[in-house]
Amino acid sequence: MPDPAADQPLRLVALDAEDLEILSAHLQDFVVRVADLAWLPREKRFAFVGNRVDRRVEGELRRRRVAGHFDRVSKVAARGVDRSAPETVLNLLAMTFTADEGEPSGEILLTFSGDASLRLTVECVEAQVADLGPVWAAKGAPAHDLES
Repeated sequence: MPDPAADQPLRLVALDAEDLEILSAHLQDFVVRVADLAWLPREKRFAFVGNRVDRRVEGELRRRRVAGHFDRVSKVAARGVDRSAPETVLNLLAMTFTADEGEPSGEILLTFSGDASLRLTVECVEAQVADLGPVWAAKGAPAHDLES
């Protein structure tokens, strides 16, 4: 019997490194256009909108539109992300948090395929993501070159 919760929109909050690991697992293979990444320094917020893989139904590859943001962000540094190419699609591999000595501050690293990354300097881990709409069948399965 199908799990009715599998079709419910996902809403997650991360307030520490352990929460961020859970968020990272749910957003692995999330795809986002460079144009859909926004650093809002006055609000101390980094926001994004893209498509995540919904793995809650065994044997089905599905995607959902998702929006999210990190709060209390004081700086964003990019490597391998070309803002002059807004249609470039980035594929998220993982999110990790490294605390400063004066924890809870530190850096959140968003690692993308193709050697791209974003490093967010944060006062603390404070992130939210939420599905925006219905699920749809994905056209292809994510694949990663494990030799690099």
